[in-house]
Amino acid sequence: MLGATAALGGAVWLLRGTVGPDSAQATEPAPPGLPADTELYRCVYQNWSGEVRTDQLWTCAPRTPEEVPRLADWARANGWRLRAQGHRHTWAPLTVADATPESARVLLLDTTRHLTAITADSPNTVRVQTGATMEDLLAHLAGRGLGLANCPAPGELTVGGVLAIGGHGTAVPAVGELRPDGHGYGSVSNQVTRLTAVVHDSATDRYALRTFDRAEADSAAFLVHLGRAFVTEVVLRAGADRPLRCVSRLDIPATELFARPGTAGRPRTLAGFVDRDGRAEAIWFAYTDRPWLKTWSVAPDRPFGARAVDEPYNYPFSDSIPEPVARLAGQLVAGAWASAPLFGQLQYLIAKVALTGDITDVLLSGTLLRDLLTGDVLTHLLAGGLRSDLWGPSRTLLNYVRPTTLRVTANGYAVLARRADLQWVVAEFADHYRTLLAEYRNRGEFPVNGAVEIRVTGLDDPAASGVPGARPPLLSALRPRPDRPEWDTAVWLDVLALPGTPGLHRFARDLEQFMLRTFDGTRAGLRVEWSKGWAYTEDAAWADPDVLGRVVPASHREGGGPGWDEAIAVLDRHDPHRVFGNPFLDRLLAG
Repeated sequence: MLGATAALGGAVWLLRGTVGPDSAQATEPAPPGLPADTELYRCVYQNWSGEVRTDQLWTCAPRTPEEVPRLADWARANGWRLRAQGHRHTWAPLTVADATPESARVLLLDTTRHLTAITADSPNTVRVQTGATMEDLLAHLAGRGLGLANCPAPGELTVGGVLAIGGHGTAVPAVGELRPDGHGYGSVSNQVTRLTAVVHDSATDRYALRTFDRAEADSAAFLVHLGRAFVTEVVLRAGADRPLRCVSRLDIPATELFARPGTAGRPRTLAGFVDRDGRAEAIWFAYTDRPWLKTWSVAPDRPFGARAVDEPYNYPFSDSIPEPVARLAGQLVAGAWASAPLFGQLQYLIAKVALTGDITDVLLSGTLLRDLLTGDVLTHLLAGGLRSDLWGPSRTLLNYVRPTTLRVTANGYAVLARRADLQWVVAEFADHYRTLLAEYRNRGEFPVNGAVEIRVTGLDDPAASGVPGARPPLLSALRPRPDRPEWDTAVWLDVLALPGTPGLHRFARDLEQFMLRTFDGTRAGLRVEWSKGWAYTEDAAWADPDVLGRVVPASHREGGGPGWDEAIAVLDRHDPHRVFGNPFLDRLLAG
C-alpha cells in the first residue's frame, strides 16, 4: 500500500544526500577563510515540490547563534551571501532560485541540526530557536497546558520558516466567541513578543546579535522578513490549551457549500460553518462535486461519539499515499494528464471511505475506479477505524500533514474582506474556478489534478501579543489596512497540482488575473501568500514583472500606514551589505 515513491517518480520529492568537501563531485573549492569551527559540507537544495533544485551548494550547520554573526562578517568580507535553510517545505524561491550553480557565492545555513532549543520563558511564553520544528514547539506548549489558536498543518516546518513568511492555519472567532488571553486569530508571527536577529552594528562595523522587544518599532519588519534577515530566536506568547473537536463531512455539494450569499434552500454554506465553529477548511478535489469539509470547534470535554486522539497526524490515508493514488499519479506524471478527473474522483472516494466507512459511492462508480479500489484496498482504508469525528488536545488536530503526503505545487492568495462578505469571496472564486476548469477541459486540457484548499483566518491584531505598543508584522499578508477597518477576515485560496502538469502556469495566470480584477480593493483586497506560487506568466511562476514590481508592493502600500517601504528600509538599515538576500529578493524588494 505504501509503494508511493516508486510509482510517483518525479512527483515525489527526494532529499538528496549531502556530499563532503573532499568528494570527487565537489568541483568548486571550499569557501576560503571561513571561521575555524564551521561545520562545512555540500548539499543539493531541493524544495517541497521539487521545482527548486540546485547544484550541490556549500552548506554549514551553526552550532550556536553566536556563530552566525561571524559567518555574516566573513560573507561580507568575501562577497558571499548567507541563506537560512530549514526543512525546505516551501514553494517560492525565497531561499535560493532553481538551478543555482555550485559556483554561486551562496552559503546555506542549516538551522535544523543545532539551533533547536525550546525552553519556558514565562508562564505563558516560550523561548524557541528558529531551527526547531512546529511539531516540537506545540508538544512543548502542550506539556505546559498551553497551545496556539491556529498554525500551519505540517508539523515538520521550522519555526523560523513559518515566521519568515507569516505562516498561519485556519481560525476566526465563532459567533459569540471572545478571544482568550494569549491567543490570536492571525499569523504565528503575530504571537512573537521578542526576537533576536543578526544585524550590522554601525559602531563596530561588524555583525552582531541584537534582541528586539515587540514594542520597538523596528521589530515589525523582522516578524515577517521573507529571508531578508536571519532571526536566531524568538519568544512566543501562547494561551491555555483548548481541546478541539474536528468533524469531517463529504456530503455537501460544492454548489451548496460555496453558494452565493442568500441562495434560497442552501443553508450549509462555508460561512455558516465558520459562524458556528470558527475554524474550517475545505478541500475540493479537482473535477468532483463534494468537497472534504473539516470544522474544528472548542470542546473542553469529549463529545459523545467522538474518537479521542492523543497524537497528531490522524489521517493516515492522506499522509501515507495509498497504492492506487500512487499508481495513478505515476501515470499522470508519465504523460496521462487526461486522467486528472479520474484522479480527483479517486482521491475523493478514498477520503470518504477512510473517514466515514461509506463505500456506496465506490460501488456506484465506474469500472476503472472499482478496479483501483479493490477489496484489499478498502480493507486497508477501514483498518484504522473511522476518523470523521475526532477530539483531543489542540496540537493533535492542528498538525495533520506529514512529509510523506503527496508532493504538489500550489498557488496561494489571501483575500482581505469583511466577515460578512466571506461567502461572497468564496462564491466568486468557486464559480470562476469551476468555469475556467471546464473551459480548459473542453479544449482537451487538464491543468489541475490536485485540490482547491480554502481556509479562513482573522487579521494580525497586535493585542494578541500582549505587548503594549506592539505593531502588526509589516510584511504579513494579514496586516490590517488602516483605511478599511471593516476588513477583519482573510480567505486563503490555494490550487494544487502535480509539478510539471501541462498548462498549469497558464491556468494559474488566468485565475490570478481574475482575482486581481475581482478583489481589486473595492469590496475586498488581494495579497499573495509568500510561500506559495504567484506572479504567473504563461510558463512560469514568480515571473510576471507587473505583479512583482507593481501589484505586490501596492497591495502592502494601499491604505496608508507603515508597510512595504518601511519594512524594506528597516531591513536594509540592519543589513546594509545585503548579506542575507538573494537575486530574487533583490528584485522583489526593489519595488
